[in-house]
Amino acid sequence: MSRLSIPSGWEAPLSAALASEGMAALARFLEVEQAAGKTIYPERAAWFRALELTPLERVRVVILGQDPYHGPRQAHGLSFSVPPGVRPPPSLVNIYKELESDLGLQRPSHGFLEHWVKQGVLLLNSVLTVEMAKAASHSRKGWEQFTDAIVGLVNDKPEPVVFMLWGAYAHKKAANVDTSRHLVLKAAHPSPLSAYNGFLGCKHFSQCNAFLTSKGQPPIDWTLPDAV
Repeated sequence: MSRLSIPSGWEAPLSAALASEGMAALARFLEVEQAAGKTIYPERAAWFRALELTPLERVRVVILGQDPYHGPRQAHGLSFSVPPGVRPPPSLVNIYKELESDLGLQRPSHGFLEHWVKQGVLLLNSVLTVEMAKAASHSRKGWEQFTDAIVGLVNDKPEPVVFMLWGAYAHKKAANVDTSRHLVLKAAHPSPLSAYNGFLGCKHFSQCNAFLTSKGQPPIDWTLPDAV
């Protein structure tokens, strides 16, 4: 695994990042961790699932997370999302509370957010892998520079994009986004530790759709069908 392989639509624009020594070091680190028998989430086939499901040309909204869930069966390559059949984590429950308050949407029974992704919502974590039961264990191993490059590519898109940034980490991650072309929405993180300090009541979902509509784009359907 001398080089990480990403979806073809992103490969050319990210060629410089992929060829960097930082990415080579990251690939070596992941290879060593796997050879040592450590459990890494999500499974390797899902490391770039956000990019696979949301090609660059289709990105209309970016929601940034920090690193994947580190519990069994939770992480599947999309920030804040969990696979069907897995109980929504507390941060996602608070996201649903805000959706209900902002748009009047009934809270879904699951935490599978792929319906959003297929409409151009890039659910991107800053770090794309984690060791089981060890939060932030793959931080500062090279992922951050790679996902910085992804944010930069989205920022360079001529079409307006909405960046929904929850928590100080996400605010810093997208600090250089061009606010003259894109809409940057900032709030506290939806974690139970901070949700009542500015996330709940932020009305980001309605603001996002109002902006997209004003730019001649269809709004995001934030509902999540129960049949997944």
